[in-house]
Order: sequence, then structure tokens, then C-alpha cells
Amino acid sequence: MENTKRKKQKEEKSMKYIRFDWAMKRLLRDKANYVVLEGFLSVLLGESVYIKTFLESEGNQQEENDKYNRVDILCEDSLGKLIIIEVQNERAFGYFHRMLYGTSKVITEYIQLGEDYDRIKKVYSVNIVYFQLGQGTDYVYHGKTEFRGLHTNDILQLSKRQMEMFHGKDAGDIFPEYYVLKVNDFDKTAKTPLDEWISFLKTGDIDDHYTAQGLPEARERLRIDSLSDRDRRAYYREMENRMAERDVLSSAYIDGHAEGKEHGLKEGLKEGRKEGIKEGIKEGRKEGRKEGRKEGRKEGIKEGIKEGTMQIARNMRSKGFDVNLISDMTGLTVEVIENL
Repeated sequence: MENTKRKKQKEEKSMKYIRFDWAMKRLLRDKANYVVLEGFLSVLLGESVYIKTFLESEGNQQEENDKYNRVDILCEDSLGKLIIIEVQNERAFGYFHRMLYGTSKVITEYIQLGEDYDRIKKVYSVNIVYFQLGQGTDYVYHGKTEFRGLHTNDILQLSKRQMEMFHGKDAGDIFPEYYVLKVNDFDKTAKTPLDEWISFLKTGDIDDHYTAQGLPEARERLRIDSLSDRDRRAYYREMENRMAERDVLSSAYIDGHAEGKEHGLKEGLKEGRKEGIKEGIKEGRKEGRKEGRKEGRKEGIKEGIKEGTMQIARNMRSKGFDVNLISDMTGLTVEVIENL
């Protein structure tokens, strides 16, 4: 507990700006602050984004005691595109599936029964994760659907009329697009506007030299000291709970790792013994076959010589040679020669 308090005090001293996920719940839904979120989305998507309104769905309703610390924003831009923003702090093994479910849920929620399919809206899923998700060397990933010819390798495009209606070029532009920001994997100097945003998402700090769209406004409007006393207490309380959860999870991971290592060692010894026996049998068979072939060759040579000697004796006997002479020449006994 003391350790958590010290961490809290240290973090409070170093924090100047409100964490982005907390701001999404409390501040960024205010129309006066749309410019911050619009800046972030414009930098990420590479196009100008203007938020029209925030929407509610079953997927983004929040509970005060949400133990998974899940934060969703669902908004619609000026072109009618739907954008999901989710921040995930804790490990979730099935997170990729949840991304898929989230976009599917939004699509089905925002089309009425009986409406034409062309009323389905374009959906972007933006996922800011603070844990190791999948395997990869980058810290920002973009995924979208692509229809490529199996024989010609060309990309399937929309018709001219469809391009006008759906604001896209390729057939895949109609389908949901996904962004995964692996914030903790960013360990470089910010060189691009997106890097500046990733740096802020990771550290909670906005460097004085950062000029990426939306960050100057964030620097002004997301200051902790601009919060009311009530909101500031709520903010620090949530940060403290989050640190306590991290401590619990970290301790559980360390304990589990130690137990797992010990169990793994025991199981490894068992498996190693089994593998050793298998390898020993395999090596033994190999050596046995080798020795067997060697002995077989020796026996074969002996048998070959014996059979050759007997054949010589038969030939000499058939030509009328004296039995005693044949015995002297071949080393066979007179008795053996007479029985040929």
C-alpha cells in the first residue's frame, strides 16, 4: 500500500496533462473540445475529420466500476462515417475478436430492418492498447479488406456511380478499417505528427515543440490544473485505482511466473527423461544395426568362402580327382568330400 502511495505521489508530481482515455470520457465529448479529437483522428487517418456528433451504442456505455477499464467512443464525422475509439489498459487474449465484434455490432445497430444495404456506414475502429498484443515490430498497424484477383492480381474497384455514392475507390473501401496503436512499443524520438500523438498517449506529456494537429489545443485544454476540485479528485482516484490494479496484476504475474517455472522444471525433467529414453533407444538401435551389419558382413564372408570351397571340391570330385588330393587342396575332411 505504501508503495502504491509513493508511486501515486511521484506520478502526480510528473503529470501536467490528463490522460487521453480519461479525457475521452469526461472532456472530449464537449463540442468545444472536438478539435482535440478531430486533430488526433485527422493525423491517424491521413484525412480531415470533422466530428458531427457522438453516438451511443451497447458497446460504449460505461459503468463507474468497469473493472476492465474499457473506454469506447463512437462518433460520426461530417461524411457520415462511424469511428470507434477504444482504449484498453489490461491484457485481453481475445482482443482481436473483440475488435471484429465491435465493428459488426455498430454496423448492425445503425441500419434499420428493411433498409437497403447501401445505407450501411463506413466504420473505422481505432484501438489504443497498453499491453502486448500479437507479434510485430511496429507500434502502429492498419488493417483493411482488399479484393485482389487470383489470376491478374488487380484490385477490385467500385463503379463510377459507387465511387460517387460511397466516397471510395476500391471495393474494400466500403468495409471496416482497423488501427492498432501499440503505445508501449513506442520508444523513439517523435519525428512525425503521429509519433507526437503516440508519445502523448504513452507518457501523458506534450513536449513544448510538438505541433501535430490537435496537440496545441490538447496542451491548453487537457491540463490537470484546469479541472475543478471535484473532477481533479476523481481523476487522481481513478489513477490511484489503476496503479493498484497494475500492482496486483504485476504481483500475480510474478508469482504465477515463479510457480510456472518450478512446475515447468519438474515437468521438463519428466519430459527430458522420456525424451532421453527415446533417444537412448534410438541411438541403441542405430548402434545395434551398425554392429549387426558389421557382424553380418563377417559371417557372410565366412559363408561365402565355405560355399566356394565346397563347390571347388565338387568340381574336382566330378573330374575324378583322388579324395585325399582334394582334401589336401581344400582343407575339407575325406568324410565331407565323400558325402558331396
